[in-house]
Amino acid sequence: MDSPPLSRTHLTENDGLHTERFGWRQRIGFVLSAAFAIAIWVSPPLFGLNEAGTKVALLAMLMASLWVTEAIPIPATALLPLVLLPLLGISPIRQAASPYADPIIYLFMGGFMLALAMERWGLHRRIALAIIGGVGTRPRSLIFGFLCAGAFISMWTSNSATAMMLLPIGMSVHTLLKTTTARASSAAMMGAALVLAIAYGANIGGMGTLIGTPPNAVLKAYMERTHGIEIGFGQWMLLGVPLVLVALPIVHILLTRVSFRGENEEMPGVKETLAEERKRLGRITWPECAVMGAFGLAILLWVSRESWKAEAPSAPGADWPLGALLTDEVIAMGAALILFFLPANRQSSSFVLDWSCLKRMPWDVLILFGGGLSLAAAMEKTGVVAGLATALQGMSGWHPLAIVFLVTLVMIFATAMTSNTATATAFLPVMGALALGVNQPALLLCVPVTLAASADFALPVGTPPNAIAYSSGLVSLPKMIKAGIWVNLLFALLLPTMMWTLGRWIFDLN
Repeated sequence: MDSPPLSRTHLTENDGLHTERFGWRQRIGFVLSAAFAIAIWVSPPLFGLNEAGTKVALLAMLMASLWVTEAIPIPATALLPLVLLPLLGISPIRQAASPYADPIIYLFMGGFMLALAMERWGLHRRIALAIIGGVGTRPRSLIFGFLCAGAFISMWTSNSATAMMLLPIGMSVHTLLKTTTARASSAAMMGAALVLAIAYGANIGGMGTLIGTPPNAVLKAYMERTHGIEIGFGQWMLLGVPLVLVALPIVHILLTRVSFRGENEEMPGVKETLAEERKRLGRITWPECAVMGAFGLAILLWVSRESWKAEAPSAPGADWPLGALLTDEVIAMGAALILFFLPANRQSSSFVLDWSCLKRMPWDVLILFGGGLSLAAAMEKTGVVAGLATALQGMSGWHPLAIVFLVTLVMIFATAMTSNTATATAFLPVMGALALGVNQPALLLCVPVTLAASADFALPVGTPPNAIAYSSGLVSLPKMIKAGIWVNLLFALLLPTMMWTLGRWIFDLN
């Protein structure tokens, strides 16, 4: 679905990667990256590291500066380890390239394929209309409906695609608001709340599953490669889904009782408009049923896997149990591949999913995963992570909960001006080192930081759904900032609290 033109921000087909026109920020990025590039070749050992560790640390700074400023496309920055690690004598190309084929990439690829099938046949639109139509036609109820619809769909598909799909429906409802509400100011406030509900729902829902937004998958891959800790799909949902369920009603209250207060009279015409939208979709089709079946199978296996998964055999040559072979990645790819075999009609002239759909696959996100993992592996190999841990031991006297609050708050502010995926990729090795330095489990800091990467609600450039809401013209920048700061503060409190209570139990950190 075409989105309204964006004056400042151009979005890709994924969550969190966006680029602006070349400006002062990009120029600063070029200057910083040039300085770091020169330092890589001429600098003596620094920070108490050996020569190789110093080169990798400076490479990390170079990549972080390019990611934060987006001086060149974010995926292009992620390809630097393929060239520089061999040139610097850190890793041969086979070792530097292996993270670009990490299993987590195939978990996300399978999720993308299922999401593309859902979008191709309009299933996500049918689900959204069903949720919105079921909440009632009062303005506050409609806002809650859009919030919930955005959250549910975003758990399984792209945040930006979710927002772009819901925005035209929201605009239609706002047009009715203007014609049925006596006061123009009330209609304007509800219109702003409506488009922000779409953006906030898309942002919040992405936190609920591992495939909901790329930072979650970056965390899973980083923990497995660097710390040997597997995060299961169902295990993540034990934290992510309660977080979404707790956040949505509070955000609704903040939107409709704090930031935007207006009339809440029953609105004539809205029910008919939604019914007309559903009528256009017609009866549910076979391809939609097939996509629902594939999604349902994947979700069932992901959620139940915690009860039947098995450990990989430790003895060389031993037989692998099925519970160790059937991983989250295998489930994702298997469910998606089924759709390539199912005909979309009786004539079998097309299939539910075909390769033309995959041309819209966000390959840039997959490349970013590989680049971040390759850099993290080099940091571990050359002792940079151990050096960071030593340097950060000064915080060991702090209470762990205070550290969790601090790193969450820092991440929320950091992601406000940068890509959430790139920021998470750059931050996670630092957070892992900080956890080692203060003698705490890495997950205790890395999980809230990852979730915080998706928790900026105040600025259009924070996430693509924010930019889409702003592009509607229904919410001004001051109003967006005012409403978003309340939600930012909510997540600055909610994420550490959920991690310290529910998260420690789920990940067995006690």
